[in-house]
Amino acid sequence: MKLLTYFREVYDEMIHKVSWPTWKELQSSAMIVMIASLLIAVVIFLMDFSFEHVMDWIYRMLY
Repeated sequence: MKLLTYFREVYDEMIHKVSWPTWKELQSSAMIVMIASLLIAVVIFLMDFSFEHVMDWIYRMLY
């Protein structure tokens, strides 16, 4: 019986109390996330590329 009450309350909250974003808001948020992810990936790539070349230069100087 408690499980049935729980699901009724969950349903009521999801339908009547949750504020769902509109389709336009959802698309806008998704675009922001994709752009931010791309920028972070580029920054990490540049850091990795730079570090690799700096370490390669250091190793060539030592040997």
